[in-house]
Amino acid sequence: MPHLIKLEENAATMTDLSSVCAASLTTHPLTNEYQSEVLAFLAERPLHTVVMSGFIRDNGLESPFNRGTFYACRNPRGELEGVALIGHAMFIEVRSFAALKVFAQLAQSCRRAHMIMGEQEKIEHFWNYYSEGGQPPRLFCREILFEQRWPVQALESVPNLRPATLDDLLLVMPVHAALAYEESGVNPLDADPQGFRLRCERRIRQERVWVWVEQGQLIFKADIIAETPDVIYLEGVYVDLKERGQGYGTRCLSQMARSLLQRTDAISLLVNEEHRVEQAFFQKAGFKRRGYYDTIFLQQPKREAIT
Repeated sequence: MPHLIKLEENAATMTDLSSVCAASLTTHPLTNEYQSEVLAFLAERPLHTVVMSGFIRDNGLESPFNRGTFYACRNPRGELEGVALIGHAMFIEVRSFAALKVFAQLAQSCRRAHMIMGEQEKIEHFWNYYSEGGQPPRLFCREILFEQRWPVQALESVPNLRPATLDDLLLVMPVHAALAYEESGVNPLDADPQGFRLRCERRIRQERVWVWVEQGQLIFKADIIAETPDVIYLEGVYVDLKERGQGYGTRCLSQMARSLLQRTDAISLLVNEEHRVEQAFFQKAGFKRRGYYDTIFLQQPKREAIT
């Protein structure tokens, strides 16, 4: 992977390997009785833990909707040294490089993971521990973390911007699948059509998908993947190719942000480092750069690929 850019917040919270020994750490699966403890741990760095916190708030620590298992890593005093979700997607939040090593060894036993995502420095260390015995990589992506807070510029409103309904499902699904394919190289409509449809339906029922539809045409779409009182994390932001360059996307994002920031402190999203046009679009909409992330898409067992 290319150049190393350390995150200031990350460096302030990670401890040296010499101060915490991996052999002294223990891990265990997390059950719902630990929910308050885990959410408090993740809330120390809400911008970087919103996905895990959002899953727990939506589903609890034990749920098939998490598509994996939450694990704790504890130091000899029994305190949390890290929390990880290991399964279809891997997310890791730790306070030491030793905890990264422990989680990497644990993750090697999961043979059907689709991706690993996290802050650049942490994922680079995690990958050093994981790669020898884990799934081989299929694609490396570097992404920029963007954040938006108040104030948000008030632009001309879009009267028909609204949460999607199930009537919009057949408009939303192919667009979201195409965006997933563009980023990961895997089309969920081919790999897991039934599961993908059910996940899209659930997100719509939760009012987590915003759309602008005119005469049966999907002009704008954005998905709320995770939500906490501190941060809302977006994915799948889309503007119809024929409608671009007219300011529609900026207007929709502004209107959406002004609504969402009534119930959270910040909005975040990731943009591929190579997508300069998209970066400029979000910066124009008021988003600020906050750091670098790495996403590693993993090779799947033959005939068993999922997304």
